[in-house]
Amino acid sequence: MDELMDYQDVVDNFDPVLGIEVHVELGTATKMFDAAPNAFGGEPNTYTTPVSLGMPGALPVVNKKAIEYAIRLGLALNCNIAESCRFARKNYFYPDLCKNFQTSQSDEPLAFDGYLDVELDDGEVFRVNIERAHVEEDAGKNTHVGGEGRIHGASHSLVDYNRAGVPLVEIVTRPIEGCGERAPEVAAKYVQTIRDIARAIGVSEARMERGNVRADINVSLRKTPESPLGTRTETKNVNSFRAIERAVQYEMRRQAAVLSEGGLVLQETRHWQEADSTTLSGRVKSDADDYRYFPEPDLVPLKPSRAWVEEIRESLPELPAAKRRRLMAEWSVSDLEMRDMVNLGVLDLISDSVEAGATPAGARKWWMGELARYAKDNDVELDSVPVTAADVAELDQLVESGKLTDKLARQALEGVLAGEGSPVDVVKARGLEVVSDDGALMAAVDEALAANPDVVEKIRNGKVQAAGAIVGAVMRATGGKADAARVREIIMERAQG
Repeated sequence: MDELMDYQDVVDNFDPVLGIEVHVELGTATKMFDAAPNAFGGEPNTYTTPVSLGMPGALPVVNKKAIEYAIRLGLALNCNIAESCRFARKNYFYPDLCKNFQTSQSDEPLAFDGYLDVELDDGEVFRVNIERAHVEEDAGKNTHVGGEGRIHGASHSLVDYNRAGVPLVEIVTRPIEGCGERAPEVAAKYVQTIRDIARAIGVSEARMERGNVRADINVSLRKTPESPLGTRTETKNVNSFRAIERAVQYEMRRQAAVLSEGGLVLQETRHWQEADSTTLSGRVKSDADDYRYFPEPDLVPLKPSRAWVEEIRESLPELPAAKRRRLMAEWSVSDLEMRDMVNLGVLDLISDSVEAGATPAGARKWWMGELARYAKDNDVELDSVPVTAADVAELDQLVESGKLTDKLARQALEGVLAGEGSPVDVVKARGLEVVSDDGALMAAVDEALAANPDVVEKIRNGKVQAAGAIVGAVMRATGGKADAARVREIIMERAQG
């Protein structure tokens, strides 16, 4: 295992600089340059055409919807949109690249000179400057058979070209300086912010577990902020926020140990190892010249009209940061409460529930309480639990109207989660609705008072808190379905009458 320096010693003695390349798969119906389906999964090598397989004589055609999505993303990242840009061939040889080159963009990207303001957990905002957001196609997927699933020790590899040709936007930052000890957090939050934006503007499902969003993390160290940039490493295809944070921290500690011993950091690609939270050396990192970029001869330059760009800009929905600020005011929640919702990944679920008719407080209570516990206990994402925003709104309305107590509402929610129907259906089937009929409540109260004459005497002597015992007895007698407030009123009327 690599030697590591204590993290605090790293930040005391070195200045970290980051560079992040985020790949966002666009959610178009077809691929970037052909009519093959753009879909996840499927039998290997079935979502292909001669173009995506790189067959001789097959010519590419640009997917207009992919360009529209790329412009939407570029605008959301505060980028300029080029009046003219073109595709290029990026040449390298790897089994998952069946043409032996990738159709990408080089010195003429579609979007450039942007920035993204990243909000950290304590509310501090860190600006990341974006050099470019260019369009390209994805490669296929290698599966290494034998060993531990990695190329080292594998007996052979299989290639699935279903992903080959899927449209991507690669977002490349300028050097990210000045984040110091918060570099790991800045990296993770930056990628998370891009993920949230891609979802909000509808250009990608942005599911990291499916590879819709992947990040290559460049890290280098220098002695002081005034020193020249150090030699960087690039950890490839890190696909979770926690892994991004850990990968940055690991590389900072590893590189610091190398430099403190007088060694040199090798410019290379590295691979994240989730099992032990380390990175492993991959290959010496190529510079742009090694890819022998040249203009793609089979595609004409792109010239998106200014009118089209402005039309796309006008169609952009509210972005996540603006939405958070608006909802904080509308819901009267604190900055800390809003960050809790964001960090738990429930803000959109709560917002959808409020739009469906729930109170903000009620929606927060159910999503951040019972439903969050259900998701954790069943090891599923919150947005995958079998409850809709409409269900939460209906449940909250039943509580607000007094038809359910919180306890009964939890039982109703259990039924919804079990597939018994909507909250109203479950309440009806299980007979959960609060008993509010005065006749039934009076009978139950009279029975409880008759069984507890000492409590009646205490109430008459001014010890009104003794009524709690009678309320408890009535609640037990009604299976928890009595309207407790009305029960207490009846008790006081009967005991003092």
